[in-house]
Amino acid sequence: MYLKIHKSGNQMIVAVCDRELIGKKLKKGELVVEITESFYKGEIVPEEKIIEAMSNATTANIFGTRAVKCAVEAGLIDPGCVIYIEGIPHAQLYRL
Repeated sequence: MYLKIHKSGNQMIVAVCDRELIGKKLKKGELVVEITESFYKGEIVPEEKIIEAMSNATTANIFGTRAVKCAVEAGLIDPGCVIYIEGIPHAQLYRL
């Protein structure tokens, strides 16, 4: 899985996605989401680093079966909050 961390001031946005999703454009009704290299393609890292980054994030944007499963199993995402876009699981995490 790819992990990319974006920092802005005291905000930390974490982008996580399954490798094969980079460059894909997904559609659901009028919603179009592009899984871009510039936002998602960071380093390939093990689950432990992904969980650590998501645990410290103010926001996380997560795409893919493995990535979302990792977040759910770590207790960071409620499975009921996962949506599917063209069959691909997607979840977001926000800390206020």
